[in-house]
Amino acid sequence: MADKMWAGRFSKELDERVNDFNSSVSFDARMYKQDISGSIAHAKMLGDTGIIDRSESEKIVEGLTGILNDIDSGKLLIDPNAEDIHMFVEQVLTERLGDTGKRLHTARSRNDQVALDIRMYLRDEIMEIITMTRELTETLCTIAEDNLNTVMPGYTHLQRAQPITFAHHLMAYANMLVRDIGRLVDTYKRMNVMPLGSGALASTTYPIDRRQVSAMLGFDDITQNSLDGVSDRDFCIELCSALSILMMHLSRFSEEIVMWCSWEFKFIELDDAYSTGSSIMPQKKNPDITELIRGKTGRVYGDLNTLLVMMKGLPLAYNKDMQEDKEAIFDALDTVKLCIKTFIPMLATMKVNRENMRAAAARGFINATDCADYLVKKGLPFRDAYKITGTLVAMCIERGTTLEELPLEDYRKLCDTFAEDVYEAIKLENCVNSRKVPGGPAPEAVRSQIDFIRHTID
Repeated sequence: MADKMWAGRFSKELDERVNDFNSSVSFDARMYKQDISGSIAHAKMLGDTGIIDRSESEKIVEGLTGILNDIDSGKLLIDPNAEDIHMFVEQVLTERLGDTGKRLHTARSRNDQVALDIRMYLRDEIMEIITMTRELTETLCTIAEDNLNTVMPGYTHLQRAQPITFAHHLMAYANMLVRDIGRLVDTYKRMNVMPLGSGALASTTYPIDRRQVSAMLGFDDITQNSLDGVSDRDFCIELCSALSILMMHLSRFSEEIVMWCSWEFKFIELDDAYSTGSSIMPQKKNPDITELIRGKTGRVYGDLNTLLVMMKGLPLAYNKDMQEDKEAIFDALDTVKLCIKTFIPMLATMKVNRENMRAAAARGFINATDCADYLVKKGLPFRDAYKITGTLVAMCIERGTTLEELPLEDYRKLCDTFAEDVYEAIKLENCVNSRKVPGGPAPEAVRSQIDFIRHTID
């Protein structure tokens, strides 16, 4: 490539090692479409406002369009030795148009140019992740519909606690994902303001029309302070924070899938296409995808920490440290998309072992609360009912039996309020079906949850 576009002040060539250290084209090249789109809007505005001749503006737009088409087709390869994607595009334009190409950078700086490019790029990425997260949420709704009556134990402290359904459990994660979508939408709104026109830090003396450029590029507004316009990376941090929370949800779900696949649970079985084996143990079928998602969650957390630490000590306005924003946020985006892309078909193809879930629910006295509630509905204070039921559970443990199998006379020895209808009250299916309150595990309540989630993500 020719001399640096910023040459003039310097009497020496940049040391090759410094050039390599300084270069960002290896990772910011992915923003070439946004960079060229932003430059086209800027060039049109320069012509419309008379800052440059309209004929030159039109030539620049035509030249930029040609560069975009050539990169898309593979005719033009991005030079890995370029300083960054912005300088590469401008240099190619200048090579093709001569002095006319040099007019493109009038009334802007790389500082506000890169701030524009990354906002535009991240907007597109947010929309893609929202679409993927909606697909994952719909997958959960579909599986839940098939398991409205699949009884399983609900847990606290990883101890069997109360009976729920597999559908109810899945919809808990669906609600988490809906909140993730909401955070991404909110991030998009705050991100969608146009910084171009901020210049290096103090705007420009040219009579530019920032709102025209903003409208052409689909922004909701323009940034209100030029210092903030070039030095703000809140939107990167906020997006990475939202992605970290999303990954935390995927990681929690992954941990449960790892447990559910084990012989100790056997609640589900993953399709062979989404499992791996062992190099030495022929019987193994490992849930490697979910284990990798757990691990990659830490990677996204690291990206968030990188952004926070990078920004915490920077004075206004732009500092070269901020070049590190792109690798971190790009890595977080790539990681999240890869995880969701794999997670969706893994869930869609898994086998639900309903009998094993029901058998696990039958053990562990998870209907004990319902037994206590039975007495409360008969007139006993809850604390008295709680103590009586606890004594019954201890009796069952000592005898190696369950509440369902315990004879009525043993119930009545502790409290003569018990009658034959206690067995209906503590039947697992009835325990679930009676919890009809909004948000509960009863099939009709979960059906309402599914309908709500689908309406929310539609």
